[in-house]
Amino acid sequence: MKRRLLLAAALLGCLPAPFAFAADAPPLALAEVYRPGMPLDDFWVSEKYDGVRGYWDGQKLRLRGGEVITPPAWFVAGWPTVPMDGELWAGRGKFSFAVATVRSASARDADWRELRFMVFDLPAEPGDFNHRLEKLRRLLPIPATPWLVPVPQQRAGTAAELQALLDRTVKGGGEGLMLHRGSSLYRVGRSDDLLKFKPYDDADARVIAHLPGKGRHAHRMGALLVETRDGKRFKLGSGFTDAQREAPPPPGSWVSYRFNGLTSGGLPRFARFLRERPDLG
Repeated sequence: MKRRLLLAAALLGCLPAPFAFAADAPPLALAEVYRPGMPLDDFWVSEKYDGVRGYWDGQKLRLRGGEVITPPAWFVAGWPTVPMDGELWAGRGKFSFAVATVRSASARDADWRELRFMVFDLPAEPGDFNHRLEKLRRLLPIPATPWLVPVPQQRAGTAAELQALLDRTVKGGGEGLMLHRGSSLYRVGRSDDLLKFKPYDDADARVIAHLPGKGRHAHRMGALLVETRDGKRFKLGSGFTDAQREAPPPPGSWVSYRFNGLTSGGLPRFARFLRERPDLG
């Protein structure tokens, strides 16, 4: 269905030029959530970069959904011909700029020069993460392409040290931390081998419908009806600016929300809109 919709968009001339069709989404490792008390002795820690997930298959750069993007030729010139998993990142607090640049048909070279491809794994390399990290450190950096960056990794230490690192990262404008089990193979899908640690819970959902507002929100969007990837539906009614209520994310698009744990029925408590996610799908 997604492929048919993209084809229709292309025929109508509304598919952004940097994109080409890809048969399948890249096989990516996805993160579970770190909870205090989890053992840390086998984990490496890095910053969680607030950008666009990218997968270099050795020849082409693809997004999480499988779309092939075509950055300026100089951006990928000289890249290794091995698969690399990473994040197209423009710096702390610049998620919207990164998304706009990656998805734009008319992004300037100057915009792309603001991006870095932060590489955190080598999916096709055999062996555990300790081995893959050693190989990554030998592979990168490449002086001629300083925008291709190996993600700095450090050992997790104690829970107190990890919390202190999270606090410093967030205070400096970062989003959070990632923990990667050193003894793990590259595992596609979600597992405890890859964890995210943020000061709040967050997740993504697809917009199903706009629900009308009441009171001061009359005649504009009052809430979004959204659906999680596992099929749970709920209303997302707070966290929006007035401008976002006037022009809400359209049905079919994806959004991120933050929340405080789950109800007994598995729905998020106190869910608040965080941002649109045009990089998902």
